[in-house]
Amino acid sequence: MINTVPEINVSTGATESSAPPATITFADFGLDPKIQKAVSEQGYNTPTPIQAQAIPHVLAGSDLMGAAQTGTGKTAAFVLPIIQKILRHASSSASPARHPIRALVLTPTRELAVQVAENAASYSKHTDLRAAVVYGGVDMKEQVATLRNGVEILIATPGRLLDHIGSKVANLSQVEILVLDEADRMLDMGFLPDLQRIIDLIPAQRQTLLFSATFSPEIKKLAQSYLRTPVTVEVARQNAAADTVKQVVHMVASADKQRAIVKVLEARTRQGLSRQCIIFTNSRLGCAKLSRALERDGIKAGAIHGDKSQGERTLTLDAFKSGAIEALVATDVAARGLDIPSMPCVINHELPYNAEDFIHRIGRTGRAGSKGDAIALVDASEKRLLDDIEKLMKRKLDVQPLPEGGPSFSPAPSRGSSRSGAPAKMSDPFFYKPYEPSVTPQPSSGVTNSEEKKVGITPAKPAVGALLGGFKKK
Repeated sequence: MINTVPEINVSTGATESSAPPATITFADFGLDPKIQKAVSEQGYNTPTPIQAQAIPHVLAGSDLMGAAQTGTGKTAAFVLPIIQKILRHASSSASPARHPIRALVLTPTRELAVQVAENAASYSKHTDLRAAVVYGGVDMKEQVATLRNGVEILIATPGRLLDHIGSKVANLSQVEILVLDEADRMLDMGFLPDLQRIIDLIPAQRQTLLFSATFSPEIKKLAQSYLRTPVTVEVARQNAAADTVKQVVHMVASADKQRAIVKVLEARTRQGLSRQCIIFTNSRLGCAKLSRALERDGIKAGAIHGDKSQGERTLTLDAFKSGAIEALVATDVAARGLDIPSMPCVINHELPYNAEDFIHRIGRTGRAGSKGDAIALVDASEKRLLDDIEKLMKRKLDVQPLPEGGPSFSPAPSRGSSRSGAPAKMSDPFFYKPYEPSVTPQPSSGVTNSEEKKVGITPAKPAVGALLGGFKKK
């Protein structure tokens, strides 16, 4: 399959440079045969645009800021060249001293850390390099044993890494490459003090890479302090969803959103489409309540959020991947890092309060060239949130009526207008989370909508072989 590279902007400092040839293969990067074999075994031949642009610069030793849509293969864009660059250190020796940390990848959440670790393990499997992942929320003993045995590629969440550093288990004095994955989120979530403590322990003579789906001007300015004359690679429009994602907005009163989800899934069944979907909510309690409500409506549902134990998260995610669960109800803990091939649909039960989170949510579908649907259920009180999303994406989203045969909903107000008449009585006041006051006062749940900073979902024994993000060979 020929992959045409669209809308690519590559710059070094203030100097604009031309893009490389549009049609290349992984073999053109000059990767070691052991790495190339692992890539081929995954069935990939042609790199995605972010991979085609970033990998040569990383191999050349440049600091880099890479921005691309979610689901376009950012992880492999740094994992592959990292393996190539530190391959000279590979050793079959059992001595931990022969396996110091050479590359450090920091991520904001555990599920993203696991995804990166899966890639690192998959594409280094024919080498003597060791990869490991450490994250919070689980006992440290197994992680301590792994680190003491030695590891060249370490993927970590900042807080847990600092725990291991404080215990004298992790030593960063020989790190050559530092990667901040989803850098905008780490800085935006308040990780800056932790990042600074970690960076102070890494040699100044290092290569630093920042990858993310979005880079605000403020984040770019802040991130510049970590890089030296970086190359900036931006693929397609910033703050945009993949072209493979069809986006639709349904105006629905908050009290009716649960029933609307049921009707949307019923309509997809009638159209011969999969009912499997990820449904995003803004709070942990709301996530659990919606999952139980959908179960009562006959939909096989499960919930993933910060209050779930590690074992519960693992079982739920495995059940969803196997198809035993049709609807995975999740907070933004799942908006980044979840890589489920061919995810057909994402539903926003509530719009996120941060417009950029909307892009990451819908980025769970339409991945690796496959098509997907992103459906947003929007109450009139969420109009300002919708306006913020459209402003960020520089486009108006398509507003359509709910599928035929739906329940008797309250008349959906037009965009920008207020409700006419009294609002419908809410079946569950918890799900009503207004961004703006309504004409008639609504009951308040008093529950916080914020998600814990450092939570995630992690299989206890993650399966190796996450999507590379490229295109499969025909």
